[in-house]
Amino acid sequence: MNGVVLVEGRSDQAALEALARRHGRELGAEGVAVVAMGGAQAIRRFLDRFGPHGLDVRLAGLCDAGEEDDFRRGLERAGLGPVRRRVELERLGFYVCDADLEDELIRAHGVASLERIAEAEGDLGPFRTLQKQPAWRERPPAEQFRRFLGAGARRKIRYARLLVEELELERMPAPLEGALAASRPC
Repeated sequence: MNGVVLVEGRSDQAALEALARRHGRELGAEGVAVVAMGGAQAIRRFLDRFGPHGLDVRLAGLCDAGEEDDFRRGLERAGLGPVRRRVELERLGFYVCDADLEDELIRAHGVASLERIAEAEGDLGPFRTLQKQPAWRERPPAEQFRRFLGAGARRKIRYARLLVEELELERMPAPLEGALAASRPC
């Protein structure tokens, strides 16, 4: 194994792997694994395993803005810091999504594109149902779609891949592109 990209969950993993395919990269053949940690709080355990005191492979990562401090503390504890600012995280190959990857992809697509994808997937009807619910009726469509992604079994994972596959590469969220670029073997 040459490198590991640490991500919080399986939807982040699906998105990153889809982006790698779009760039013509075969991560497995490169010896790069995208590892879903099951939450940012597990970063220390994974850094212990793959970092300088473990397998000592090339590291990269992707996290949500709300988990940035967990990543900073974990990287410092692993001996890769100090990591006080986001630019220092990025220098280490770790990128932060504002607020999370789904939010980044939703903004990059825009509502019309999201609805077109949902229609193609046979999900526009259920999305319209969510939009009619009193708690969601007055919310902006982007917030509604974010809720829609989190409401269905495995929908978040499936749509992470779809949203990456359907987005023009020049509109791809910078944190996703950054984490993928940082995974490239030296």
